[in-house]
Amino acid sequence: MKALQYDNRFLTKIQRQKLSMNIAAIQETNNMPKNTIQVLSGEDSGSIYDSIERFFNQYRNAKTYGSLIKTGVNDTSIIEKRVNEIKLQPLDDVLITEEVNYITDEVSKLIKQNEILSSKYDVLVMNPPYMSSSSMNDVLKKFVNKEYPKSKSDMFATFMDMDHLLNDKALYAAINMHSWMFLSSFEKLRKHIVSSKQIDSMLHLGTRAFEEIGGEVVQTTAFVLRNNLMDDLPGTYIRLVDFNNSVLKSNKAKEAVANPEVTYRYTFDQNNLKDITGSPIAYWASDSILYAFKNAQPLGELLDVRQGLATANNDRFLRLWWEPIHTKINFNAKSSTDFSNSKKKWAPFNKGGARRQWYGNYDYLINWEYDGKEIKNFTDSNGKQRSVIRNPKYYFKESISWSAITSGGFSIRYIDEGSIFSNAGMAAFSYEDTKLEIALAILSSKISDYVFKIINPTLNLGSGDVASFPVIFDKTYKKKVLEIVENSIGISKNDWNSFETSWNFKKLPLITYQDNTSLIGESYNKWIEVTDESFYQIKENEEQLNRIFIDIYGLQNEMTSKVSERDITITKIYDEAKDIPDEIKGNQYILTKKDVLQQFISYAVGCMFGRYSLDEEGLVYAGGEFDASRYETYDVVEDNIIPITSDVYLEDDLVNRFVDVEAIYGEETLEDNLTFIAEALGQRKTESSRDTIHRYFLNDFFKDHAKMYSVTGSGRRPIYWKFTSGKENAFNCFIYMHRYDKTTISRIRTVYLHDVQQRLETRKIDLDQILNSDASTTELNKARKEMKTVEKQLAELVAYDEKLRHMADQQIEIDLDDGFNVNYPKFKGLVEKV
Repeated sequence: MKALQYDNRFLTKIQRQKLSMNIAAIQETNNMPKNTIQVLSGEDSGSIYDSIERFFNQYRNAKTYGSLIKTGVNDTSIIEKRVNEIKLQPLDDVLITEEVNYITDEVSKLIKQNEILSSKYDVLVMNPPYMSSSSMNDVLKKFVNKEYPKSKSDMFATFMDMDHLLNDKALYAAINMHSWMFLSSFEKLRKHIVSSKQIDSMLHLGTRAFEEIGGEVVQTTAFVLRNNLMDDLPGTYIRLVDFNNSVLKSNKAKEAVANPEVTYRYTFDQNNLKDITGSPIAYWASDSILYAFKNAQPLGELLDVRQGLATANNDRFLRLWWEPIHTKINFNAKSSTDFSNSKKKWAPFNKGGARRQWYGNYDYLINWEYDGKEIKNFTDSNGKQRSVIRNPKYYFKESISWSAITSGGFSIRYIDEGSIFSNAGMAAFSYEDTKLEIALAILSSKISDYVFKIINPTLNLGSGDVASFPVIFDKTYKKKVLEIVENSIGISKNDWNSFETSWNFKKLPLITYQDNTSLIGESYNKWIEVTDESFYQIKENEEQLNRIFIDIYGLQNEMTSKVSERDITITKIYDEAKDIPDEIKGNQYILTKKDVLQQFISYAVGCMFGRYSLDEEGLVYAGGEFDASRYETYDVVEDNIIPITSDVYLEDDLVNRFVDVEAIYGEETLEDNLTFIAEALGQRKTESSRDTIHRYFLNDFFKDHAKMYSVTGSGRRPIYWKFTSGKENAFNCFIYMHRYDKTTISRIRTVYLHDVQQRLETRKIDLDQILNSDASTTELNKARKEMKTVEKQLAELVAYDEKLRHMADQQIEIDLDDGFNVNYPKFKGLVEKV
């Protein structure tokens, strides 16, 4: 194929000039005739028979193994001699016709194949296939495990393990995935290469090296190995991973070849890799960090670094914390015994999550009733336990934790007592005072990303990677470091708990920072001041830690202490999206005024339903026995149903109830507050503030609410459910799932839907009278247009009424322990899609 690229007549020239190509298509011996060995050897047993049998056996399943086959019979002279004799002698036994035909037609191909596979070469060039061990069939997996134990994890790696084809001073060149350079599953292969071969040169390509053939995002590397060590010859490495397209990579590679002084070209002695745990091919590692790896104490010797529990079925055993009945959750158990004694069902579960520094990602619960009985007895059809209960003695203990997936960069958090940890939310523990805090400080600095990109620059960071982190600490900094850590955890904790999606949420910030004002705008401005102060304090804290640890590790020439605002993981507020600077866009913790007011509206709806009370802090009701006496300042909706329609304003609809909540903060500022909210929501010129709020509740509230009550990887799981008649918006209402009962559907239908239906019927009569009057043309056209809408809405209500009646008759019950994903679909056709 390469020759044809330069000469499209190449195949014709081969034919005309009778060139011999040293190419063989793999042949296998699985289906050779039964008595072939006897016929070819001329005997039923003996040394020749045994030698020929070994020759044929090495090519069983050869089409599966391909050029991975390691030959055991290199001398085929006896076989060649016997083949020639059989070709010359006449066939005198018809019973061996099949065997003779096989010998004369096929064995020569096997001999040619054997010659190629048993030879050693000066140059070996490969573009290996990719296939992980989990994708291999049983035959191939067994073969690779036996013949290639150092490289069995993936087929591309086994094709690097080709010593049997290489001469002593041969060159091996390949392009493949770069995972072999870093992952623990290829550690044996790496150590073999580092100790016995010379990495002569490498183009570390990264992603998008071949965009012209499909835009691949596989991380690749191209390299040349010498099959002997040359201690006086360091390797040359060109690091192209930071250039984001194939053309740029190509140009930069040429530039690096021409100019050895470019910053992304490295000369590196691979012997240094032996000092780094796991021997990753971290050719860019500086002398300072190499010194740290060689002399510092690994984190795993200072802390207990552990991987946690794997459920094997998250849908069955995990819930987001706002799904079950709140009284069935123990958030504060100090031990497994403490949790068991509480007789609760659900425990906090540290599952990792999005990038969050210092504190947070408290989202999940795990079913740990009866000391995890159900999950511990979760087995497959053969009775084998599917779930993996790792390190249970550390459950519910204080820890520091990080996520296994680090797509947004490494982050680490303090975890209070009370949680079970997962295999995705790994953790480190210590019984010695301040060790956790000091480790948290080091790993919160820029040193961690620098080191982890050496140990394992892939997205998956394992417990072993973290355990191998080299720890250097100067005790003269201890007091200052501990102060910074305590302050940073406190700020991040306050930030996390400022939102109702935290189980420790106490009060909405717009209420907390109300001070003596009754204007929401002034509370909003005060919260901006508070968040800005916290944001920049965290930034300063992290930069101080960077300065300290850059100095301790001697990395002044490798990095600066500066922290980008994009990487700060607590709230910062801008009035509008257009105000957000480009360098901070993409930070998920950046909010706009609209976001803040949406959360204010959500809290108000929570007060209407009784989830919150204006008389108490924190969560007041989330299942169990409802106590109406806890709501004195503002009466909650009695029947758990709040309607809203497209045009008909009902006395107790969402808009009027929201205005009632607002009135609590002062009648004299009510209109100013409604205007402030409406403007943030995008008030139109022709709308009143109430119209804007009405439009928001009708069209956008449920979408925003569902987005708020969601976690990446688990989807949206709202707690306020929207029942809707359809696209005409003839009828909509909200309910709170924790107050749902089997009569709710019936009440929606008979009390609210029929009321709206009756109002529309009355409106239809009024419109009909206008149409039959001598009204002006303008009035008649307006009436005709409205009549079409009313008729469509009435038709929609009739159909929806039938669906509600059918569901009401079933008296559907829900079990909150089953979670949103089980309960919500029971009302398919009645509720808005999530």
